[in-house]
Amino acid sequence: MPVIARFYGIIIKMYFSQSEHGVPHFHAIYGEFNAVFGIDSLEMIEGDLPGRA
Repeated sequence: MPVIARFYGIIIKMYFSQSEHGVPHFHAIYGEFNAVFGIDSLEMIEGDLPGRA
């Protein structure tokens, strides 16, 4: 999963091809927290992030 950006301790990784890994989405990783967001809606699909992140 390629790293797209790193800022304030948050790492953004993204899959964009449906044939690769389901629906297009990106992962936001902050320490031990990991959340998955849909690219089309920007809604959190699964996971958890603290309010500060």
